Amino acid sequence: MNELSAYAYAKINLTLDIAGLRDDGYHLIKSVMQTVSLADEIRIRTTDDNRITIKCSDPSVPCDERNTVYKACVKFFDFTQILKCGVEIYIDKHIPSEAGLGGGSSDAAAVIKLLDEIFDTKLSYDDMCKIGASVGADVPFCVMLGTALCEGMGEVITPLKKLKKHYVLLVKPNFGVSTPLAYKLFDEKKVVTANASDKMVEALESDTDITKLLANDLERAIEMAEISDIKQKLIKLGADGALMTGSGSCVYGLFTDNEKAFTAFKALDRSYPFVYLAETI
Repeated sequence: MNELSAYAYAKINLTLDIAGLRDDGYHLIKSVMQTVSLADEIRIRTTDDNRITIKCSDPSVPCDERNTVYKACVKFFDFTQILKCGVEIYIDKHIPSEAGLGGGSSDAAAVIKLLDEIFDTKLSYDDMCKIGASVGADVPFCVMLGTALCEGMGEVITPLKKLKKHYVLLVKPNFGVSTPLAYKLFDEKKVVTANASDKMVEALESDTDITKLLANDLERAIEMAEISDIKQKLIKLGADGALMTGSGSCVYGLFTDNEKAFTAFKALDRSYPFVYLAETI
């Protein structure tokens, strides 16, 4: 029996442009994503029962075939043609669900990497990203980590110059937003994309300030007063920029000053169900 563990890091979207629709109705994106230090912990061990067993510290997370970790295991074993195998996976959950932080995608990516190590399959990053893309749009980025431009359905990844260190204050209100609903609202409201990603890439490559270039088409589609209110609070508390990440509902503030970030954390900590001070990695 082998046992390994790894952290599964959250992501934020510095930009999120909805670039169009595929023929099958799926949305195409163009997004600059960034890894942050908030993380779930994944522990995996092999078993002799040829079953995939998922356990999680959060009872609201499904531990059956609906879980992205379960899907990642199935896709990994299909891709590598490993026929007789059993694994038990425990997810120590810290990334909130329906937040736009990529928690499920990050868990799946971490499991693909751990399975590659535990079964010594020596997969390339391209192969792991292919497996990840079959699980979910954000999984390939969560395999790669860092700062990157993600296109298509998230599977076309261009690594970018690393974002200089920022402190990231994450604030999630007492509601989540489902990804299908966010895209449905985008379509119904006929939101015109901000086309912000190219300018963000230029700013990152030239080491200029990125905080005024943050943009998210889905935030404009959702138009929730509480999200706008959190953004305003973050700016008043000294954030250099603030934005909803992904399909929401989590909002982040970017800080270059650690003291300002910690002061903002203390000011908001008791006002919302989830407030976490992370940093870019």
